[in-house]
Amino acid sequence: MLNLDEKAVKNNLSTFQIDIKNLFDAWKSAASIPAENAFPIDMLNALREIGALNALLSHEEGGLDLCRTSEGGRVLLTLLRRTGYASLSLGRCLEGHVNVIRLVELYGTPEQRCKLAQSLQRGILAGIWVTDGIPPVTIEHERRHYRLAGIKGFASGVAHVRLALITATTHQGHSIMALAPTDGAERRLLGPGKLMGMQSSGTGGYDFTDVVISPDNILGSAGDYLRQPEFSAGAWRGSAVALGGMDRLIDLLRQELLDRGRANNPHQLHRIGEALTLQKTASMWVKEAAKVAYASNMEPESVVATVNLARIAVERAALELITLVQRSLGVSAFVKGKAVELVMRDLMTYLRQPAPDEALTEAAMWFVNHDWPGEDA
Repeated sequence: MLNLDEKAVKNNLSTFQIDIKNLFDAWKSAASIPAENAFPIDMLNALREIGALNALLSHEEGGLDLCRTSEGGRVLLTLLRRTGYASLSLGRCLEGHVNVIRLVELYGTPEQRCKLAQSLQRGILAGIWVTDGIPPVTIEHERRHYRLAGIKGFASGVAHVRLALITATTHQGHSIMALAPTDGAERRLLGPGKLMGMQSSGTGGYDFTDVVISPDNILGSAGDYLRQPEFSAGAWRGSAVALGGMDRLIDLLRQELLDRGRANNPHQLHRIGEALTLQKTASMWVKEAAKVAYASNMEPESVVATVNLARIAVERAALELITLVQRSLGVSAFVKGKAVELVMRDLMTYLRQPAPDEALTEAAMWFVNHDWPGEDA
């Protein structure tokens, strides 16, 4: 029998699922694509309105345990997938926001978790910025505080993120995590160049030189950011966002073929069938990855290997889908600024995650010597 707290959590989770569905239905019926260079602020505000930014917190901190329980993880998968459908750029920022919460959940003190919860309940968007610019970010311990120096590049949502989890290198060469305020407009820099896609993610750089933080802003211990299984297991969330982009591409493909009166052509039907197979394959892999990421009774290496295989499978399915859409629609799929062209370009850029070959070979090395996790994992 559920106690009152468990009942309340389940009821709140069910209500939140309804809110996600209603928001997605509104996004889908609008069928709009945000301007390519404009951050999707209206969509972000819609997520704020349904409480999505702080639903990720633990129940004790006023959230819905989306980062903690397998049931919450299934809801998080839906949230990320639906957001990716509406905007891959917003999906990237939301996934980064989730990553911050998850890392603070794992490595933060109770006081740090409480402070983060208070910030998120005010509607703050958090970001995770770990790619260094020139010069890279370093950190020095002074008498009562720490002083940062250097630049972070590829900072998604740089004009909208107000709290960033960053990595910084000490003078001993150790990498540590820190939570740093990012509300200095004068510190925002242009990005590394104009990206082919994902332009509305607002990716830029941020100069942390002479930013002073307290010891309370240091998260965990040296090396925690790369600690497994979390470092690799969290990749399932990016795959969920990419899956949403695949969903959108298939809808755009079907609609254009229907509008042209070509949907019953046997060759087009063959491509649609292949596209749906790729979509379902990716969906099953994402669900499997999410399941093992929340499993408490699996070896960490098995979790990492499974999520890495899922990541590669989703990438492959998405790239095959893009080719199918291009062959189905022909030159019209390459008309710059058209919805299908924008989504394809965003998806191709989004899929370029680091070290895919390493992820695949390390997963293969594990499963050469180990069986696939059981269904009860």
